[in-house]
Amino acid sequence: MRATYLYEAGDVRVQDAPDPVIEEPTDAIVRVLRSCVCGSDLHPYHSLTAADGPVPMGHEFLGTVEETGSEVSGLQRGDLVVAPFAYACNTCEFCRSGLHTSCPKGGFFAAGIGGAQAEAVRVPQARGTLVKLPNDVDEKLLPSLLTLADVYGTGYHAAHQARITPGDSVTVIGDGAVGLLAVLSAKQLGAERIILMGRHKTRTDLGRAFGATDVIAERGNEGVAKVRDLTGGHGTRAVLEAVGHMPAYEMAVGAVRPGGVISRVGVPQYEDAPIGFGSLFGPNITLTGGPAPVRAYIDRLLPAVLDGTVDPGRVFDRTLALEQTPDGYRAMGQREALKVLLTP
Repeated sequence: MRATYLYEAGDVRVQDAPDPVIEEPTDAIVRVLRSCVCGSDLHPYHSLTAADGPVPMGHEFLGTVEETGSEVSGLQRGDLVVAPFAYACNTCEFCRSGLHTSCPKGGFFAAGIGGAQAEAVRVPQARGTLVKLPNDVDEKLLPSLLTLADVYGTGYHAAHQARITPGDSVTVIGDGAVGLLAVLSAKQLGAERIILMGRHKTRTDLGRAFGATDVIAERGNEGVAKVRDLTGGHGTRAVLEAVGHMPAYEMAVGAVRPGGVISRVGVPQYEDAPIGFGSLFGPNITLTGGPAPVRAYIDRLLPAVLDGTVDPGRVFDRTLALEQTPDGYRAMGQREALKVLLTP
């Protein structure tokens, strides 16, 4: 089969790779119909050293089941399925409490197993991981259904962890796909004021369509001052940080009001962050977030995608064939594309 590998920063290749096979009785093989490039893929794309490459790439996909292991029930060849970016058993105490990313039998696609930017994928813990979709689903819905694998669920996780309720005030930092879908999620949960911090007009326009009431292009202290100007000097009750770099975290600390919540879902590209008296402790700020257990949210988010009530697939603004994946990385790395959809 053909699959995508990152050899070092900026060097993405689509090449021949061994076809995936059943290795454990709990595995399934899925033929990929749609995958994509994630904003988090850009971190290694910009930083991986040659000594650490090559590594398989991609963790978001939907496709059809080709084969199942002897212990996999409820799935059969031909089923259309979507997979969260983290596989999990869906039966242990962590999964039952909605924390699938901490499943002892779980892990992450492309981390130790094959990547999803490929023609096929081996899915460990297939019964607990894969979610069946209607086989007769309109092909136009596939991009939106694919967002359930990561970015929609991650945006929802940010809003959910912030405990957003009707009438709430929210700041969303980052106008990437996750940030925009955090806006959508905050709106779904009833937020009244949603301030989107982003400076790319085509993206922030989509953010407004998803529910943002205000857009702030400024960054740093100037951006924080704008948030406070809009909120009577206090900041917002919730801040959803969808970037992962220290300046974004510092803006979150500046934009949250006393007693508020910072919910981080941008993968942190730093080890140390302000959490002391002057930043979080003194004003009673809660810090939450983490890798989204999107399997916990798919059943909740799926119906509105299927009936067209929401259209999270609008975050895809470029479609390429699998063989063109390196072009997709370049386009996203240079901010020419918001999110690239990949087809066979």
